[in-house]
Amino acid sequence: MSRIERETRETRIALDVQRGEGRADVETDDPFLTHMLVVLCRYAGLDLTLRATGDLLHHLVEDVAIALGTGLADEVPATATRYGAALIPMDDALVEAAIDVGGRAYYEGGLPSGLYEHFLQSLAMNLGATLHVRVLRGRDRHHVVEAAVKATGLALRQALGEGGSVFSTKGSVRLERKPDGVLDEPGLDAPDATGGGTGPEGTQAGGRSGEGPDESAGTGAGDTGGGGGAPC
Repeated sequence: MSRIERETRETRIALDVQRGEGRADVETDDPFLTHMLVVLCRYAGLDLTLRATGDLLHHLVEDVAIALGTGLADEVPATATRYGAALIPMDDALVEAAIDVGGRAYYEGGLPSGLYEHFLQSLAMNLGATLHVRVLRGRDRHHVVEAAVKATGLALRQALGEGGSVFSTKGSVRLERKPDGVLDEPGLDAPDATGGGTGPEGTQAGGRSGEGPDESAGTGAGDTGGGGGAPC
């Protein structure tokens, strides 16, 4: 279980999240945001307890997405299935979502609501996921947004499932934070003929699955920086 507490002059958020059965106990200042969080967790199979208050709706929606994405980043199994996709119809709306939770932060969307476009972008960037959302059709903005959240949830449920192995040619990526002034020599071994090796690009014990966040990846949403997509 990941526990996140995030407080600024604009918002106060506390949450517990883990993969589970889709149970959500959510209280926010906005009924629609509360509803969307419950929907996301139900479809993604996440157990979430969340309390959030804020001064403005925009700040509340964005900061909740940042906190939730940060918590979910710690819930990605080392051998996650990694990829997921779903197509959801909801009356007039038809929305498709595809996600990669392998550590490459990027978002591409097109929702008719700037508020929930930013919600999904902030969620993806702080989760360290590539998320594409396509609105194929829809007239009712509420239906389009809810279908997008449901599709994202179902895709996330697939991606977070156990896959049994690391779905990356780089294997697991081990990331260790060092104190200031402490830097070890890399000491990389030459890769063998199959492209393996024991350096940080080879298979490592522990760590999360995927190719790791590229320094140039992302669109700058939420608490992460950068601009433009990863080169490969």
